[in-house]
Amino acid sequence: MEEKPVRLGGMALQNGVLVHGRTSWACAVRDTDGTLHVSSGRKPHFAPEARSRMPILRGPIALAEAFALLPMVRRALPRARFPFERPAVLGSIAATTVAARALRRSSLPAGARELVAVGVAFVPALLSLRGPDLAAYHGAEHISIGTYENGGTRAPKEHPRCGSQLIAPMVVSSLAANVVASRAPAGTRAVARVLGLVAAVGGSVELFSWVARNPENRAARALARPGFELQRRFSTAEPSESQLEVANAARDACLALEQPPS
Repeated sequence: MEEKPVRLGGMALQNGVLVHGRTSWACAVRDTDGTLHVSSGRKPHFAPEARSRMPILRGPIALAEAFALLPMVRRALPRARFPFERPAVLGSIAATTVAARALRRSSLPAGARELVAVGVAFVPALLSLRGPDLAAYHGAEHISIGTYENGGTRAPKEHPRCGSQLIAPMVVSSLAANVVASRAPAGTRAVARVLGLVAAVGGSVELFSWVARNPENRAARALARPGFELQRRFSTAEPSESQLEVANAARDACLALEQPPS
């Protein structure tokens, strides 16, 4: 009986690729002198019971695990450069935080105020998707993982499980949650926004999972289209063979931990 491929995910870095499986991660980066560095390890796992019993919490828990993984990667591979470490991204995070607070105190109608605030909040995420070499490493990540899943047939630079697929549902769900939170009593709005964010992330991840499981469904294809176009036109580029080698090194190191020799 043929084994099913290990389900892999990943993240493009400024100088390499991070790949993760169910239990493990691996990261490969290339120095400016051309040297390839690879490191790998086990992933952190939080609240497995809550994750299995309350599906709406899967997304927030997975997000917390992802944030916990990044310092582990940095300690193991100090040369790794994450997308959000670019000065333009860090500056946009500070600017959009100030802008969002100002918008929420403005006299605009609640719906319009929250719509603009949510749009402003996604500016850093969009900036982090594009940068020198970042789009090419993003394409390399997709090609490497997709080629493995296709049994060796080279995959395109767009991948159906890319996190960009989450952007459209996150915008809609965050807008709805923030509009509801803005109508809460003044003293409870901060808590309402946090709870709304948890619900928005959880709902978006569940929708994303349904879309990935039903690629032939017409509604699923419509929901996936914005993320696919974002990948195709903006966040990915065709990688060089050198960049693809980096992605393959990260993928293979992760698989070595996920599938130890029998």
